[in-house]
Amino acid sequence: MENAPLSHLEQRLIAHLQVIYPTLDNKVLSEKCLATFHLDPATESPQPHKNLWDQSDIMLITYADTLRRKDEAPLETLHQFVKSKLSDCISAVHLLPFFPYSSDDGFSVMDYTTVNPSCGKWDHVANLSKDFKVMGDLVINHCSSRSLWFENFKAGVHPGADFFYEADPSADLSAVVRPRTSPLLREVQTKNGEKHVWCTFSHDQVDLNFEKPEVLLEFLRIIHLYLEKGIRWFRLDAVAFLWKIPGTNCINLPQTHEMIRLLRLMIEHYAPESVIITETNIPNQENLTYFGNANEAHLIYNFSLPPLLINSLVTGNGSHLKQWLMSMPPAQQGTTYLNFLASHDGIGLRPTEGLLSEWELETLINTMKRFGGKISSRTTPEGEAKPYEINISLWNALSGSAQHGPDQWQFARFLCAAGVMMALEGVPAFYIHSLFGTENDLDRVNNTGHFRSINRHIWDMEDLEHALNTPTHHQKVFQSVTKLTQIRRAQPAFHPNATQYILHMGENLFAFWRQSLDRRQSLFAVYNMTDQPQSFNLSELNLIATDDWTDLVSEQVYEDHLGKVTLMPYQFVWLANKRGRVKSIS
Repeated sequence: MENAPLSHLEQRLIAHLQVIYPTLDNKVLSEKCLATFHLDPATESPQPHKNLWDQSDIMLITYADTLRRKDEAPLETLHQFVKSKLSDCISAVHLLPFFPYSSDDGFSVMDYTTVNPSCGKWDHVANLSKDFKVMGDLVINHCSSRSLWFENFKAGVHPGADFFYEADPSADLSAVVRPRTSPLLREVQTKNGEKHVWCTFSHDQVDLNFEKPEVLLEFLRIIHLYLEKGIRWFRLDAVAFLWKIPGTNCINLPQTHEMIRLLRLMIEHYAPESVIITETNIPNQENLTYFGNANEAHLIYNFSLPPLLINSLVTGNGSHLKQWLMSMPPAQQGTTYLNFLASHDGIGLRPTEGLLSEWELETLINTMKRFGGKISSRTTPEGEAKPYEINISLWNALSGSAQHGPDQWQFARFLCAAGVMMALEGVPAFYIHSLFGTENDLDRVNNTGHFRSINRHIWDMEDLEHALNTPTHHQKVFQSVTKLTQIRRAQPAFHPNATQYILHMGENLFAFWRQSLDRRQSLFAVYNMTDQPQSFNLSELNLIATDDWTDLVSEQVYEDHLGKVTLMPYQFVWLANKRGRVKSIS
């Protein structure tokens, strides 16, 4: 009896496996992959180049336990807060790692299959996924040295005996690119003698060895579990470092890209509405390669946006931001950018390479230090320590200017930054502390000894509720930012894939044009990036003469299409010819 012909899915899966594992029987391995993922080989392919998002999509980034209430699971506290306060403002929640961990606030995962009991249960995650899209972290490059897998590695038993990448300490590893200054290899005593395991990030985060197909199969089981629990958006953490070949830089290798294509193939066949986001904090041109040919990441992080936008707002010069955006390719249909200004990590500096001069970078770093920030470093292949990221809260980062230091324009500057991020091509994502204007948490830095803790404050719900219900800057930030999100979600011109065109209005004004996919709504976003009033003539914009134009932010109508507009420091306008209907805050 002849073998049945392979399905389209099987053919594609085998093709990916051939690139990654050229010496293996990949027909057998493909059968194992499909069985592990509970995926029928006859499953039809999802529609290509389909946008799985629209202008209503805004993401919240948060730890599962950022909000805490006495005698309540933090995941339940978070769900209640988001549902009651943000249901008209966001559509998706990125839950940073909520698993048992040993360090790095969750990114040293000990067990990928259970929820940290201090956060809650899988039921809490599943319930959240019924009200919002949930993005989970797939910490795929490494796991904890205190995990069962690593204990098994040391004992020489499965699963785990061959799960970790080993290297010869005498090998030339000088070309390896890393984001840390700690030694790359860690010496480990095992049942089978001394071994040296690869640690891209820390000695508690041991890199997994995807050269072993058993590691791939294990992660397919994990991804399937997450899908069953309602997670549909997947953040591939530190995925650029996944594949190692000594003698190379061990970053962005072809096998890494092929692995992402394989994971996407499996995930989108199982759940066609799923989305993959790659977390690759690397120079801009390298980051863009993770779109592939619209067959890798659906979304990539716009890592250059935070440092460039913050630099523009503290220097009063938007030239570098404008030049960078002019060079960015419009994302293909079915792909887009994830725009953010702050996250649980710091403000990455590698994405500024080739965009800011050494002098400009030094000025930015010194300004952030002046505002209470800390600087984390990495080791270059030459063995030199180099600034890697700025650790600071967004509220403090925008507290003043590089020229004059802290000033009275902190709130206006902060809101301007949010206004830029929400209007650009892509899906905007707010770190939860950027909704509250949370300040630098220096006590937490002192307690943990880690600079990143400065922007990982834990809010007691009674304190937060008091801050949001009394005249504080927290209340002002929350009310103003959430109002902007509601305006944004109603405008077709803010669809993540709507046309974007950067305008030339000098270095003090930053401006661009967006047009809805159906070309009915045009919207001009113009921002004063300085601490001085700035004026422009409406004749500089291509306003359609037959339409009425309204600033969606202030609701001012501009009848004179040739008139002059004066923007106060850090003020901005969203001038639109049509207005989407905004829901009232519940």
